[in-house]
Amino acid sequence: MSGARIGALATLRSQIERIETAEVVHHRDRVALGHSEADTALKGGLARAAIHEVFCEGRQGTVATGFVMGLAGRVTARKPLLWVRQDFSEIETGALSMSGLAELGLDPRRVVMVRAADVESALRTSADALACDALGAVVLELWGEIRQFDLVASRKLTLAAQSSGVTGLLLRMAAQPMPSTAETRWMLRAAHSPPGPVWSAWGAPRFDAELLRNRHGPCGRWIMEWKCDECQFSEPSTCPQPVAAAPANRPDSAVLWQRRTA
Repeated sequence: MSGARIGALATLRSQIERIETAEVVHHRDRVALGHSEADTALKGGLARAAIHEVFCEGRQGTVATGFVMGLAGRVTARKPLLWVRQDFSEIETGALSMSGLAELGLDPRRVVMVRAADVESALRTSADALACDALGAVVLELWGEIRQFDLVASRKLTLAAQSSGVTGLLLRMAAQPMPSTAETRWMLRAAHSPPGPVWSAWGAPRFDAELLRNRHGPCGRWIMEWKCDECQFSEPSTCPQPVAAAPANRPDSAVLWQRRTA
């Protein structure tokens, strides 16, 4: 191996080590998700200016997309969100619904969609977008096993996010986790929604979220419920439907029983 290659490899290793151990990561701005146990594991919430990976099986793509939308809604801080998709993703899962975003409590007017012809274009677009501090977050959606997304590509995205303060969310459908410089890694599965009120067609969205990797805290697995009105996650509600209060003028049941037996 030539001296230039050895030097470049040493530089790359030192940069990756700096990403993994830099003190700035510990003091990075964090935004609470709303779920107390998850926020505790994340040392206060999801770190901004970092890369976070969300994995799922192919048939769980809808729930993972909803979870990423929730994360993006928490970290964008009213800034625009750029969503980069492969053309192949839209063929497999369909187009994103702007009305669905609105039903989740997010503003679709702040979402900019970019369709990339191939993986290389998607990676370049995402790296350029992460370097733009006018954005609140960048979502990169990739389908299947992607050989182009290696440790070097992951490092480029992380460095761009750290320099600009923009948060990167990688949605990986039908893919296996690989080595990366991501701050956190999640595995998403669908969870049963609670029964909603009679006037609603469905209950609140619930996610079976497993935190597989957390650079600066423990991992865990939780059922996280999305509160559309508050635009945040929470613990599963124990009583999703309102309970009618007892009439104030209703006689005590014990008194009625004594009258009947007298």
